[in-house]
Amino acid sequence: MGVTRNLISMDWAMKRLLRNKANYEVLEGFLSELFKFDIKISNIGESEGNQENQTDKFNRVDITAETTDGKLVIVELQINYEADYFHRMLYGASKALVERIDAGQLYRNIVKVYSVNIVYFELGQGLDYIYYGTTEFRGLNKGDVLNLSQRQLNTLQQKDVHEIFPEYYVLKVNGFDGVAKNTLDEWIYYFKNNEIPDHFKAKGLEKAKEVLKTDQMSDEELAAYKRHIENLRLGASLLFSAKEEGRTEGRTEGRTEGREEGREAYQKTKSKNCKPQPVSMRSSCQR
Repeated sequence: MGVTRNLISMDWAMKRLLRNKANYEVLEGFLSELFKFDIKISNIGESEGNQENQTDKFNRVDITAETTDGKLVIVELQINYEADYFHRMLYGASKALVERIDAGQLYRNIVKVYSVNIVYFELGQGLDYIYYGTTEFRGLNKGDVLNLSQRQLNTLQQKDVHEIFPEYYVLKVNGFDGVAKNTLDEWIYYFKNNEIPDHFKAKGLEKAKEVLKTDQMSDEELAAYKRHIENLRLGASLLFSAKEEGRTEGRTEGRTEGREEGREAYQKTKSKNCKPQPVSMRSSCQR
């Protein structure tokens, strides 16, 4: 069973290759497997998150893609831990909505937004590695879901309320066990291992094997890619070292506080055991 190895990592591919119209098929394939319906991209815009600077070593990269049917897909990949990442997901989707509606336009013209988040750190607490979130209005008394009225269905393009609001996907790559049980798992396997077994059949993977080979890079591109990988290693090492330093300091502080508390407890016990004697005699304390 063959395997196409030494493929470019997904973060670098998003930064350097997938913006090329000739390579849209790769991202279209991944999104089609994720959404369970076919996606066609008409345009990919530039993003501030992909500029070359010192923050590259803490790698965050994103792509904002417009589909042929007018939807907006934000694909963001984050490697290092960020406590308020959920907040940034909300901010990114909200910002995209606001930027794409002109003053005076009807609210019904708000664009549909999908937020796809590929993360390599432990985001939140849960058992799964693929999560989906949307907005739903449920009755507090009856427990029913609030749906669109027939009049709204005749007027609006959507069939359900949740279709109006942003939809969120979170893929926790490090939580994947390495066993591809379906075509979406095949994509996550690539995200985690930078390789694609020949028997994988997910949409877009054949194109990925064709355009994401490191041996097709120029010497300059390969050198830049190797620097990028080294920066990732450095960032991971610094993060690990900071965590270990914090644990060490915590243990040291704990031992110091423990000794102080022990001395205080001893002094209290000593004071309680001290028996007063007549003034003419020295007081004696039990030891």
